[in-house]
Amino acid sequence: MSQEPVSYLELLARGAAVEAYDRPVLLARASGAGPEALAELERAKQLALRVRAELEGRRRREAELSALFETAHDLAGLRDLDAVLRAIVQRARSLLGTEVAYLSLNDPAAGDTYMRVTEGSVSAHFQQLRLGMGEGLGGLVAQTALPYVTENYFDDARFQHTRTIDSAVGDEGLVAILGVPLTLGSQVIGVLFAADRRARVFGREQVALLGSFAAHAAVAIDTANLLAETRSALAELERANDIIREHSGVIERASEVHDRLTELVLRGGGVHDVADAVSEVLGGRVEFIEQGHGPGHGPGPARLADGHALREGDTWVAAVAAGGECLGALVLHGQPDLDPVDQRTLERAALVTSLLLLARRSAGEAEQRVRGELLDDLLDAPDRDRRLLRERAARLRTDVDAPHVVLAARIDRAGAAGETDGGGRESADRQRLWSAASHLAATRQGLASARDGGTVLLLPLGSGEDAAELARQTAKHLGGALREPVTVGASSPVPSPLAAPDKVASAYEEARRCLDALRLLHRSGEGAAAEDLGFLGLLLADTRDIEGFVDRTIGQVVAYDRRRGTDLVRTMDAYFASGMSPARTKEDLHVHVNTVAQRVERIGRLLGPDWQSPARALEIQLALRLHAMSAAVAR
Repeated sequence: MSQEPVSYLELLARGAAVEAYDRPVLLARASGAGPEALAELERAKQLALRVRAELEGRRRREAELSALFETAHDLAGLRDLDAVLRAIVQRARSLLGTEVAYLSLNDPAAGDTYMRVTEGSVSAHFQQLRLGMGEGLGGLVAQTALPYVTENYFDDARFQHTRTIDSAVGDEGLVAILGVPLTLGSQVIGVLFAADRRARVFGREQVALLGSFAAHAAVAIDTANLLAETRSALAELERANDIIREHSGVIERASEVHDRLTELVLRGGGVHDVADAVSEVLGGRVEFIEQGHGPGHGPGPARLADGHALREGDTWVAAVAAGGECLGALVLHGQPDLDPVDQRTLERAALVTSLLLLARRSAGEAEQRVRGELLDDLLDAPDRDRRLLRERAARLRTDVDAPHVVLAARIDRAGAAGETDGGGRESADRQRLWSAASHLAATRQGLASARDGGTVLLLPLGSGEDAAELARQTAKHLGGALREPVTVGASSPVPSPLAAPDKVASAYEEARRCLDALRLLHRSGEGAAAEDLGFLGLLLADTRDIEGFVDRTIGQVVAYDRRRGTDLVRTMDAYFASGMSPARTKEDLHVHVNTVAQRVERIGRLLGPDWQSPARALEIQLALRLHAMSAAVAR
């Protein structure tokens, strides 16, 4: 029998099917092995199956990461948007193992949505489908900006069915459909779908994977749009140069401003550098005013629609705008009379300023994503190559060899539990919190990532700083930035996250427990470290509701004993004291083991089937102690 575990290793080594793992047990049973030997083999089998499942999961994750890496590589060398989107749809179909995958984009001009890329489709009607906004499963995804999945499209009443859509879906023979939104900021620009021609349940991992591909597709579209805008801007600059050539008196000034702005962009100059350069060329004083800052220099959106510089008294104002969003304005003082060419110079400077602002915003968002991905890897994949992790941290100027603290943060908005706007408001809260936390992480040379409905941060400890103080500072900073209470739980310091990456995940769990403890203590908006709180503090601080805790935890059992004259409370106490062993419990209570089994079964019916789980058992044991103490005090 000692050789049987080797059989399971051989099965694992050759990647045998699940059914093969039953063979050693069947052989042992056929050979007359005893119950203990069979039980040992069964345990070995279950362990081997768990290892097999873990290996399968890792292989699947490696394939997913490889596909995402290839997609990111395609984006880096973006030349043909259709080719990139087609590759994304093909990889999504392959990894999810679906028969069909397709991507639709919104057409704001036509007010509808159309198929952009399909893979595995056989119906020309389906491939050329256009549908109105809010119709079908895609319309539901676009309205809510959330993923939706249906096991049977035609039996699902959650979305609006139309004859056109149902006919196209029927022609294609689709049954199970998963759709995830393509989002740019808070705007849904399309939907990425995976579908089968049979009923199927899509798991959470598959929804997340398709969402990752959707994010890549959105980046590809955004990048292509930005390239188009850049080309358009360059074309506009060229047309401005043609006009300048026609005016000999201003050719030198126009050439100078063009050269200087180009040089500024190439060497990474800022918005105020552009303003200084234009000031010298135009002979006045040019200042940049952000939207919402500075009185009297904010033309309304309607006046900015044509993109021309406007005269306001003795000043000229050129809007700095992109994608319909007003980012601010360039204001020229001291030159009330501008010829058309100089007006165009000011307008071109405003356009360059908008490109610089968009580039700065994109760079900031990219750095936030990179910081989040590094922290996700520390939390989810601690066995990754530490050299690569160190190189990535160095590029972010994060010293992962220094002591750090993991912090879990969540918005605790007054009345949040009673709101009815559902996931939309929660998603917006999470996005705002992640943005503020990412900015804090960047300024402190740490990391931040959105996780579990909130945000997790990995921040270095400053000189003379402890985890509790860091948690309080973080809660105050984030709450001030968002103007809403933000509760922050901190872990004990992690001496070196890179030296022991597995400790980062356990520290995050500790921080989450501390966060939950603070919320249960009605201390929302505060920050504290895990070592500041204990179970006794959790029960006694603020509410001091010991009787209520005992009643909620074991009240049904106490009431049952009181009504029936039974001894279930003492049985639970003895059961936990004996290590949950019925045999030792019956010796302690001087009853038959069947009596113990019957009482344990009764307790399970009263408290629920999970009453012996670690978390519930800990609460129940504490409630038993407090119940005994209160009974002793009463006597």
